[in-house]
Amino acid sequence: MKNTPNIDATTVATVWHSMQTICKEMRHIVKRTAQNYLIGQLQDLSVGIWGADGATIAVPAGLPVQFLGTTFAVQDLVRDFAGNINAGDVFLTNDPYHGGHNCHLPDWGYIRPIFYKGELLFFTLCRGHQMDTGGSFPGGYFPNGYDIHAEGLIIPPIKVVDRGRERKDVVNLILNNVRFPDGVRIDLHAMIGSTTMCEKRINALLDTYGRDVVIACVKEMLERTENAVRAEIEKIPDGVYTGASATDDDGTVLDEPVWARARVIVQGDEMTIDLSESDKQRRGFVNSVYAATYGNAIAAAILYFDPALADYHNQGTMKPIKVIAPPGLVVNCEYPATVGASPVNIGTQVMEAVLEALSKAVPHRSVAAWAKHRGDYVFAVDPRTGERYVRTSFDYDGSGGAVWGFDGYQGLSSMTALGAANRGNVEETEVRIPWRMLKYEFVPDLTGEGRWRGGPGLRWEAINEGSAGQMATGSSDGDVVEGFGAIGGRPSPNCRTWLRRNGEDIRVKPHRLVELKEGDILIKHSSGGGGVGDPAERDPEMVRRDVHNGLVSFEAARNIYKVVVDPITYKIDEVATKKLRERSSA
Repeated sequence: MKNTPNIDATTVATVWHSMQTICKEMRHIVKRTAQNYLIGQLQDLSVGIWGADGATIAVPAGLPVQFLGTTFAVQDLVRDFAGNINAGDVFLTNDPYHGGHNCHLPDWGYIRPIFYKGELLFFTLCRGHQMDTGGSFPGGYFPNGYDIHAEGLIIPPIKVVDRGRERKDVVNLILNNVRFPDGVRIDLHAMIGSTTMCEKRINALLDTYGRDVVIACVKEMLERTENAVRAEIEKIPDGVYTGASATDDDGTVLDEPVWARARVIVQGDEMTIDLSESDKQRRGFVNSVYAATYGNAIAAAILYFDPALADYHNQGTMKPIKVIAPPGLVVNCEYPATVGASPVNIGTQVMEAVLEALSKAVPHRSVAAWAKHRGDYVFAVDPRTGERYVRTSFDYDGSGGAVWGFDGYQGLSSMTALGAANRGNVEETEVRIPWRMLKYEFVPDLTGEGRWRGGPGLRWEAINEGSAGQMATGSSDGDVVEGFGAIGGRPSPNCRTWLRRNGEDIRVKPHRLVELKEGDILIKHSSGGGGVGDPAERDPEMVRRDVHNGLVSFEAARNIYKVVVDPITYKIDEVATKKLRERSSA
């Protein structure tokens, strides 16, 4: 039995932040080498480092749904490939059900074991959203698949690189089943390349400090994080707190909301997130596998812990938190249920239900719902090249929800990305895709009002200068349901999408597949986030500033915030404001 080495604080910090930096380098490599707009520019991408036992070690940047449940995938990989995991191997999977624990088929995950002097010590993952993975429509967010096989090629954990040599027959089989094989091949090598870099960096770290010191530092960090998170949970009053959130429908049974319901039980230094009262799994594509639900639930809970812990979350964070989601529910679906929309719907709903519950438990750390995602996938032909293209983006999303003490951050992507995914830019989009931007602007009063308001909503308009095609709106939500406001704050308003064709505005609902014509103008009104606290308690000067900046109308200032602003001078009428607020409080 080896003795545990003595390690000092400086060494622990150096090893820990080295692993964090390695992960950030991985994302940077993919960003600079991938051709896929969604991965390379928008960074729909997650990376991390896990122990040989599956323990989460470093996950500094990524989408919770993509990587916080990777422990389950690593543990199954170790079991299923026992005796056949070697240095130089790379495994690929996108399978939600058979050992992959993936959220949906477009998110391909490359997993590399990391050996040191013949001993398996770590795994690293690079997972990103491919531009196509087969199926009846690109992108994964299309409704009405008969079962998951209709959604695309399902890849159980399989070696694509064996002891350093690419398995060309396997790779060619995979690429023969996607619509853009050349582009996917480039992205494949970009993502594998990032795991190669991780392996080299980890081995250099082990050479510098030695195997025992590095392992001891990792153990120390996991224990420190666990102790810190348990201390945070202990600050929450013991009790049972509830929250619920719905998506508009499941894309097959239309206009019937689907619910995620959370009971958060706090007892001492442990937390249980019980989703047992959520709806049964659905015919439509909003079903979420357990690993995806787990990642979203854990991420939501983390938002209520001390922000100083933000760079230190790992397996220690997860040990005091239990997530219950019985099989057969929409939050733990069973094969062969479709899952294409689940990263957004029902992923957002899991997060919102947990956040709403914890806002009741810890009002001074309340977090309101973010804007609903307003995404789509367009598949058509670019007349400039004669080639088919797929368009999607986070550009049409609104903004973040307010938190206690701060307004919602403007222009964030959907809540399930937690800021890890970027917006594109107009010039890059127009170079790549035959759509010309017409409007891209914040609009007044399209947000949840509160003592701290949600970030502003926006209006996005673009004209189709490409061919006729189809548009799947499976990554949209919020035409019917609203995102919650916290502690008296107002909810995020409903969103809308229209196609303007020959002067007529045709409404397009979420979770649909619709025809596009040449010259169609796509119009999106995407709401801001929910508010926190009573709007009538908002600082009048902040209201005045919002009016001056065009984010709040004079009418909303008076009727909702109870602040009277002069339309000529933009000064506050102190007397009228005082009367309004006295009347409101009475």
